[in-house]
Amino acid sequence: MKTRIKSWKSPSLGREMNLLIAGEEGTPVVVFPSAFGNNSEWKDHGALDALEEQIDLGYNQLFCLDTFAEECFMNDTVDPVKRMVRFNHYQDYIMDEVLPYISEENSNPFIITTGVALGAYAALLMALKFPTNFHKVISLSGYFDIREHMGDVLDDHIYFNNPVEFIPNLNDDKLLGLINSVDIRLLNYKNDPTREKTRKMSDILWLKFIEHEHYVWEEEAENMWDIAPNMLKDNLF
Repeated sequence: MKTRIKSWKSPSLGREMNLLIAGEEGTPVVVFPSAFGNNSEWKDHGALDALEEQIDLGYNQLFCLDTFAEECFMNDTVDPVKRMVRFNHYQDYIMDEVLPYISEENSNPFIITTGVALGAYAALLMALKFPTNFHKVISLSGYFDIREHMGDVLDDHIYFNNPVEFIPNLNDDKLLGLINSVDIRLLNYKNDPTREKTRKMSDILWLKFIEHEHYVWEEEAENMWDIAPNMLKDNLF
Protein backbone atom coordinates (compact mmCIF):
# COMPACT_ATOMS: atom_id res chain seq x y z
CA MET A 1 0.00 0.00 0.00
CA LYS A 2 1.44 3.32 -1.08
CA THR A 3 1.14 6.28 1.29
CA ARG A 4 2.59 9.75 1.00
CA ILE A 5 2.42 13.07 2.79
CA LYS A 6 1.37 16.29 1.09
CA SER A 7 2.12 19.44 3.07
CA TRP A 8 1.51 23.12 2.53
CA LYS A 9 1.11 26.27 4.58
CA SER A 10 -2.62 26.82 4.79
CA PRO A 11 -3.80 30.38 4.05
CA SER A 12 -6.98 29.60 5.98
CA LEU A 13 -5.16 28.50 9.13
CA GLY A 14 -1.83 30.28 8.82
CA ARG A 15 0.20 27.17 9.58
CA GLU A 16 1.64 24.08 7.96
CA MET A 17 -0.92 21.33 7.44
CA ASN A 18 -0.14 17.73 6.51
CA LEU A 19 -2.33 15.40 4.51
CA LEU A 20 -1.65 11.66 4.45
CA ILE A 21 -2.75 10.09 1.17
CA ALA A 22 -3.22 6.32 0.91
CA GLY A 23 -3.65 4.86 -2.57
CA GLU A 24 -3.55 6.31 -6.05
CA GLU A 25 -7.11 6.07 -7.33
CA GLY A 26 -10.67 5.16 -6.43
CA THR A 27 -13.52 6.92 -4.66
CA PRO A 28 -12.01 9.61 -2.40
CA VAL A 29 -12.51 9.22 1.35
CA VAL A 30 -11.83 12.26 3.56
CA VAL A 31 -10.80 10.96 7.00
CA PHE A 32 -11.18 13.28 10.00
CA PRO A 33 -8.96 12.59 13.02
CA SER A 34 -10.31 12.07 16.53
CA ALA A 35 -9.78 14.51 19.39
CA PHE A 36 -6.03 14.06 19.80
CA GLY A 37 -5.30 12.40 16.46
CA ASN A 38 -3.60 13.76 13.37
CA ASN A 39 -3.13 12.77 9.74
CA SER A 40 -1.22 9.61 10.68
CA GLU A 41 -3.77 8.40 13.27
CA TRP A 42 -5.32 5.67 11.14
CA LYS A 43 -1.91 4.46 10.00
CA ASP A 44 -0.49 4.50 13.55
CA HIS A 45 -3.39 2.42 14.85
CA GLY A 46 -2.95 -0.14 12.06
CA ALA A 47 -6.36 0.79 10.73
CA LEU A 48 -5.15 1.24 7.16
CA ASP A 49 -4.14 -2.44 7.11
CA ALA A 50 -7.81 -3.47 7.25
CA LEU A 51 -8.41 -1.30 4.17
CA GLU A 52 -5.35 -2.49 2.23
CA GLU A 53 -7.38 -4.41 -0.35
CA GLN A 54 -9.69 -1.43 -0.96
CA ILE A 55 -6.72 0.85 -1.44
CA ASP A 56 -4.38 -1.42 -3.42
CA LEU A 57 -7.11 -2.49 -5.86
CA GLY A 58 -7.99 1.13 -6.51
CA TYR A 59 -11.46 1.08 -5.00
CA ASN A 60 -10.74 3.93 -2.60
CA GLN A 61 -8.16 6.65 -2.09
CA LEU A 62 -7.91 7.98 1.47
CA PHE A 63 -7.08 11.58 2.36
CA CYS A 64 -6.34 11.66 6.10
CA LEU A 65 -6.64 15.15 7.54
CA ASP A 66 -4.37 16.79 10.08
CA THR A 67 -5.43 17.66 13.61
CA PHE A 68 -8.03 20.31 14.43
CA ALA A 69 -9.46 19.49 17.86
CA GLU A 70 -6.55 20.56 20.05
CA GLU A 71 -7.03 24.16 18.92
CA CYS A 72 -10.81 24.13 18.69
CA PHE A 73 -12.40 21.70 21.10
CA MET A 74 -9.87 20.50 23.64
CA ASN A 75 -8.19 23.80 24.57
CA ASP A 76 -10.43 25.02 27.40
CA THR A 77 -7.99 27.84 28.24
CA VAL A 78 -9.38 29.75 25.24
CA ASP A 79 -12.82 31.36 25.02
CA PRO A 80 -15.32 28.94 23.37
CA VAL A 81 -16.36 31.46 20.72
CA LYS A 82 -12.75 32.01 19.67
CA ARG A 83 -12.31 28.25 19.46
CA MET A 84 -15.33 27.93 17.18
CA VAL A 85 -14.07 30.76 14.99
CA ARG A 86 -10.88 28.72 14.65
CA PHE A 87 -12.93 25.65 13.76
CA ASN A 88 -14.65 27.65 11.03
CA HIS A 89 -11.18 28.45 9.67
CA TYR A 90 -10.51 24.70 9.63
CA GLN A 91 -13.68 24.20 7.60
CA ASP A 92 -12.47 26.89 5.19
CA TYR A 93 -9.23 24.93 4.87
CA ILE A 94 -11.18 21.83 3.88
CA MET A 95 -13.51 23.56 1.45
CA ASP A 96 -11.07 26.01 -0.14
CA GLU A 97 -7.86 23.98 -0.05
CA VAL A 98 -8.32 20.25 0.56
CA LEU A 99 -11.27 19.65 -1.78
CA PRO A 100 -9.64 21.50 -4.70
CA TYR A 101 -6.46 19.50 -4.11
CA ILE A 102 -8.44 16.24 -4.13
CA SER A 103 -10.11 17.22 -7.40
CA GLU A 104 -6.65 17.74 -8.93
CA GLU A 105 -5.48 14.33 -7.72
CA ASN A 106 -8.64 12.34 -8.34
CA SER A 107 -11.24 12.77 -11.08
CA ASN A 108 -14.00 10.99 -9.13
CA PRO A 109 -16.42 13.71 -7.91
CA PHE A 110 -18.12 11.43 -5.35
CA ILE A 111 -16.59 12.16 -1.93
CA ILE A 112 -17.05 10.14 1.25
CA THR A 113 -16.36 11.52 4.73
CA THR A 114 -15.55 9.43 7.77
CA GLY A 115 -13.99 9.54 11.21
CA VAL A 116 -14.19 8.08 14.69
CA ALA A 117 -15.43 9.83 17.86
CA LEU A 118 -14.97 13.60 17.35
CA GLY A 119 -13.88 12.83 13.80
CA ALA A 120 -17.28 11.20 13.23
CA TYR A 121 -18.92 14.44 14.36
CA ALA A 122 -16.80 16.47 11.93
CA ALA A 123 -17.53 14.07 9.07
CA LEU A 124 -21.29 14.38 9.60
CA LEU A 125 -21.20 18.13 10.21
CA MET A 126 -19.44 18.86 6.93
CA ALA A 127 -22.01 16.85 4.98
CA LEU A 128 -24.90 18.59 6.76
CA LYS A 129 -23.44 22.03 6.03
CA PHE A 130 -22.12 21.28 2.54
CA PRO A 131 -24.32 18.49 1.11
CA THR A 132 -23.42 19.27 -2.50
CA ASN A 133 -19.74 18.62 -1.80
CA PHE A 134 -19.96 15.47 0.32
CA HIS A 135 -22.04 12.56 -0.87
CA LYS A 136 -21.69 9.89 1.78
CA VAL A 137 -20.95 9.90 5.52
CA ILE A 138 -19.67 6.93 7.49
CA SER A 139 -19.75 8.03 11.11
CA LEU A 140 -18.00 5.63 13.48
CA SER A 141 -18.69 5.73 17.23
CA GLY A 142 -19.51 9.41 17.11
CA TYR A 143 -20.87 11.98 19.50
CA PHE A 144 -22.48 15.11 18.13
CA ASP A 145 -23.33 17.54 20.93
CA ILE A 146 -20.34 19.88 21.22
CA ARG A 147 -21.73 21.38 24.42
CA GLU A 148 -19.49 18.79 26.04
CA HIS A 149 -16.63 21.09 25.07
CA MET A 150 -18.30 24.51 24.75
CA GLY A 151 -20.40 24.67 27.90
CA ASP A 152 -23.47 26.94 27.93
CA VAL A 153 -22.06 29.87 25.95
CA LEU A 154 -24.62 31.18 23.46
CA ASP A 155 -23.19 32.23 20.12
CA ASP A 156 -23.93 31.57 16.45
CA HIS A 157 -20.43 30.15 15.87
CA ILE A 158 -21.25 27.42 18.39
CA TYR A 159 -24.90 26.96 17.40
CA PHE A 160 -24.24 26.44 13.70
CA ASN A 161 -21.52 23.90 14.44
CA ASN A 162 -23.70 21.90 16.82
CA PRO A 163 -26.03 19.67 14.78
CA VAL A 164 -28.16 18.66 17.77
CA GLU A 165 -29.11 22.35 18.02
CA PHE A 166 -29.33 23.68 14.47
CA ILE A 167 -30.85 20.67 12.70
CA PRO A 168 -34.14 20.68 14.71
CA ASN A 169 -34.64 24.32 13.70
CA LEU A 170 -33.66 23.88 10.07
CA ASN A 171 -36.66 24.76 7.88
CA ASP A 172 -34.97 25.40 4.54
CA ASP A 173 -36.69 22.84 2.31
CA LYS A 174 -34.06 23.14 -0.41
CA LEU A 175 -31.21 22.48 2.01
CA LEU A 176 -33.11 19.63 3.68
CA GLY A 177 -33.64 18.11 0.24
CA LEU A 178 -29.93 18.33 -0.53
CA ILE A 179 -29.07 16.74 2.83
CA ASN A 180 -31.51 13.94 2.03
CA SER A 181 -29.46 13.17 -1.08
CA VAL A 182 -26.44 12.30 1.11
CA ASP A 183 -25.96 8.65 2.10
CA ILE A 184 -25.64 9.03 5.89
CA ARG A 185 -24.57 6.04 7.99
CA LEU A 186 -24.18 6.28 11.77
CA LEU A 187 -22.42 3.22 13.16
CA ASN A 188 -21.80 1.85 16.63
CA TYR A 189 -20.72 -1.47 18.09
CA LYS A 190 -22.56 -3.42 20.79
CA ASN A 191 -20.81 -2.00 23.90
CA ASP A 192 -19.97 1.34 22.28
CA PRO A 193 -19.93 4.12 24.93
CA THR A 194 -21.24 6.60 22.33
CA ARG A 195 -24.19 4.42 21.31
CA GLU A 196 -26.86 6.53 23.04
CA LYS A 197 -25.29 9.77 21.80
CA THR A 198 -25.48 8.46 18.25
CA ARG A 199 -29.08 7.37 18.78
CA LYS A 200 -29.91 10.92 19.90
CA MET A 201 -28.41 12.29 16.66
CA SER A 202 -30.36 9.71 14.68
CA ASP A 203 -33.62 10.74 16.37
CA ILE A 204 -32.93 14.37 15.47
CA LEU A 205 -32.33 13.48 11.82
CA TRP A 206 -35.61 11.53 11.70
CA LEU A 207 -37.37 14.53 13.29
CA LYS A 208 -36.55 16.43 10.08
CA PHE A 209 -37.31 13.40 7.87
CA ILE A 210 -33.64 13.07 6.92
CA GLU A 211 -33.08 9.56 5.57
CA HIS A 212 -30.13 7.73 7.10
CA GLU A 213 -29.05 4.49 8.71
CA HIS A 214 -28.16 3.95 12.36
CA TYR A 215 -26.66 0.50 12.59
CA VAL A 216 -25.28 -1.21 15.70
CA TRP A 217 -22.83 -4.04 15.11
CA GLU A 218 -23.56 -7.09 17.24
CA GLU A 219 -19.93 -7.26 18.28
CA GLU A 220 -18.15 -5.98 21.36
CA ALA A 221 -14.76 -4.31 21.47
CA GLU A 222 -12.46 -3.12 24.24
CA ASN A 223 -11.04 -0.45 21.94
CA MET A 224 -12.85 1.27 19.07
CA TRP A 225 -9.75 0.86 16.90
CA ASP A 226 -10.22 -2.93 17.08
CA ILE A 227 -13.48 -2.67 15.17
CA ALA A 228 -13.78 0.75 13.48
CA PRO A 229 -11.65 -0.12 10.39
CA ASN A 230 -13.83 -3.13 9.59
CA MET A 231 -16.99 -1.08 10.13
CA LEU A 232 -15.68 1.43 7.63
CA LYS A 233 -14.65 -1.24 5.13
CA ASP A 234 -18.11 -2.83 5.16
CA ASN A 235 -19.77 0.51 4.44
CA LEU A 236 -17.54 1.93 1.73
CA PHE A 237 -19.55 0.30 -1.07
